[in-house]
Amino acid sequence: MLSTPGIGSGLDVNGIVNQLMSVERRPLIALDSKEAKQQTQLSAFGALKGALSAFQSSLSGLSSLDKFNANTAKLTDSSLASVSASTSAIPGNYDIEVQTLAQAQKLKSGNFASSNTQIGSGTLTIQFGTYDGDTFTLNPEKAAQSITITPADSSLAGVRDAINQSDAGISASIVNDGSGDRLVIASKDTGLSNALKITIADDDGNNSDNAGLSRLAYDASKHGISNLSETVAASNAAMVIDGISISKASNTITDAIEGVTFNLLKANAGTTTTLSIARNTAEVEKSISSFVDAFNDLNQTITDLSKYNAETRQASVLAGDFTVRSIQNQLRNELLKPLETAGGGLSILAEAGISFQDDGSLKFDSSKLNSIINDPTKDISTLFASVGKSSDSQVSFVKASPETANGSYLLDISQVATQGTATGSTTAALTITTGVNDTLDFTIDGKSASITLAAGTYAADTLAAEIQSRINGESTFSSNNVGVTVSQSAGVLTVTSDRYGSTSAVSITGGNGALDIFGTATETAGLDIAGTINGISAIGSGQTLTGTGSSSGLEIKVTGGGIGSRGTIDFAHGFAAKLDHLITNMLDGDMIDNRIDGIKSNIDRINDQREVLARRLEDVEKRTRAQFAALDSMIASMTQTSSFLQQQLSRLPTIDNS
Repeated sequence: MLSTPGIGSGLDVNGIVNQLMSVERRPLIALDSKEAKQQTQLSAFGALKGALSAFQSSLSGLSSLDKFNANTAKLTDSSLASVSASTSAIPGNYDIEVQTLAQAQKLKSGNFASSNTQIGSGTLTIQFGTYDGDTFTLNPEKAAQSITITPADSSLAGVRDAINQSDAGISASIVNDGSGDRLVIASKDTGLSNALKITIADDDGNNSDNAGLSRLAYDASKHGISNLSETVAASNAAMVIDGISISKASNTITDAIEGVTFNLLKANAGTTTTLSIARNTAEVEKSISSFVDAFNDLNQTITDLSKYNAETRQASVLAGDFTVRSIQNQLRNELLKPLETAGGGLSILAEAGISFQDDGSLKFDSSKLNSIINDPTKDISTLFASVGKSSDSQVSFVKASPETANGSYLLDISQVATQGTATGSTTAALTITTGVNDTLDFTIDGKSASITLAAGTYAADTLAAEIQSRINGESTFSSNNVGVTVSQSAGVLTVTSDRYGSTSAVSITGGNGALDIFGTATETAGLDIAGTINGISAIGSGQTLTGTGSSSGLEIKVTGGGIGSRGTIDFAHGFAAKLDHLITNMLDGDMIDNRIDGIKSNIDRINDQREVLARRLEDVEKRTRAQFAALDSMIASMTQTSSFLQQQLSRLPTIDNS
């Protein structure tokens, strides 16, 4: 057997076989070409999905109402305050005078030899409120806080550290005035209503002398004990807005002008400056311009992937593709279709300066947009966002789902939302005695906790404030966003949950003060709002009503008013909202994915065909080489025979013809 092809015959067997196999491999080359085309189409659809996603991202800024209702706020003298305006602010100019800044009360102790001087142990009870002459009125929004001073913390420095670690709404520091160390205690919050009342439970048994921990007592009301002295009085910020005097507890003021927040920096009494509130039209124009640019980028991508060049007679990879044409047509139709029931006086994009050009791209006319933005009879937000407009001022649109149908919806309320309450059956006892009638157990909105009231003699209003302060300061309630308001009428107390709806409830479950303060309380659970939207029962939760049936996904909030017909809610999806929903369906649905899956299946089939063909070519090559090996062997044998015969013939006697 010859081990080297062609050695016996002299033929270039390898060259001949390779040429024969190159012919046999032509179908394999065709498969490679076919796969390359499929891979190119796969990449093209990936690029298309990327372009759709980029365009969808540009819609997010136009789908939100806040973008269109944004305002700017500018103060002529910006050194007085920083200002900002929310979407609810009304554009206009205001005269502003900052007379005084709010201050937090500060108290100082007497002199101590050093920070290591022992003061005493016991408990500090911190309450916040307002001093008016000889009277201290508790701030019902601020819970009383207790700070325990252990013997180990009874030095001046230890007391300072215990106060600062307590998170009780006050801070402490030590100041040396040259004659000794003083403890300075400050309220963390500014304002008249955050002045301090500090009562002491002294471990030395005497809470009213000027020894031990009692040296830190402070109560500036009549008959109160004040061993601390005031260095800075609590005060409110004072402003004048358009001639109206404003007094606020904080230098951050959010409720003087609706939607405007002031952060006061300095006072300049007697001098006015101008506050200007204006629509942030530049931000709206920027978002709409970005929308147009993003669409044009998408349109260019689609064009590049599907165009046919008549001059070069070259077609792009997705030329004539049905899916691409469908996407292009759906986008164009959505942009051209007029809105219905938008309620903003606009129905087509051309009214806002956006129009199609011959090449399928969009053209943007900013001057036309600005004229619409500044037209008080038009609402540009309805052209882009999903917007609901109510005819009732106490009914507000919250949100809608992409499936919510455009329309004008009739609203009828059969039950307004209410809050859970507990109302006493008798006038409340106004003298609270430690261990006798100072504890109350509550279950509020499903959470249970106990409170302990400060001993003392109260008026009905101050007792209500004390109970409210203690409930709202209890960590079990505050950590679960449970809060109450406590009021009184003719001495009878009512505790009302801050929450609305069926989860709102107040129950007085015990405590040694329950009978004295509330008697046998009447407890009334809250009710969810109930009603119909377009005649179909809606789902109520608290003050929120969610539509069903034809109004499915529509969510509104009813904050007041009575039962019966409450007008209409006009709702429509704007262009940004509609396009966002359309593209979501394109990207998450079957339209593009089916094409991609089909291309991947084709590639898989090509790979399968390639494997089958490769195995066949391997067999063909083996067979061809075997045939040439046999031929080579046969020729070698014949050559050997020929050589033998020639040798034999050469040995025969020569015949002389003569």
